[in-house]
Amino acid sequence: MNHLDRITFDPEQCGGRPCIRGMRIRVKDVLEMLVGGASEPQILEDFPDLKAEDIRACLQYAAAQADHAVLRAA
Repeated sequence: MNHLDRITFDPEQCGGRPCIRGMRIRVKDVLEMLVGGASEPQILEDFPDLKAEDIRACLQYAAAQADHAVLRAA
């Protein structure tokens, strides 16, 4: 399922960094919470405006950013 439509970019908000649904909650912040060991229920409790789909969107966005070819000079 594609959740990437939940990720927004606005040069006037958070320095143009990817955010969730136009809110000032950056994708990076959610990913760092997950890396730090926070569970999905903990994140949703700390940020009541977030939905579970928003967390999945952050993960999908990170996966898409990591999916690039590495080119080597011949």
